[in-house]
Amino acid sequence: MNDPIGDALVWIGVVLLGGVGSVLRFALDKAVSVRTGRAFPYGTLVVNVSGALVLGFLTGLVLDERTALLAGTALVGSYTTFSTWMFETQRLAEDRQVSRLAGNIVVSLVVGVGAAALGRFVGGAL
Repeated sequence: MNDPIGDALVWIGVVLLGGVGSVLRFALDKAVSVRTGRAFPYGTLVVNVSGALVLGFLTGLVLDERTALLAGTALVGSYTTFSTWMFETQRLAEDRQVSRLAGNIVVSLVVGVGAAALGRFVGGAL
């Protein structure tokens, strides 16, 4: 079905929610980093794990296509940050911080996947 007004509203929502997600990411990353320092990228870890939890939750809810696009792609997609995680991981490798490098990879993957699974379980239970 062709719905130009609805499509335009979705695009406006993507722009607005994308902005909200990126500002939330910036604020949370900064708040965590101020408390923990920059030796390990805890801010990015907290952002990505919390984003995985929320995206899992939204997936468990089985939202309609437009709502999933807005909540999952626009808001959570702009909130989480794979590229920053990759950059920080690469920086740890350059600095030869092997234990922090391994910790960043393992913890991010294991805890992130666990958070997504937990969120999906909780969302599916509702």
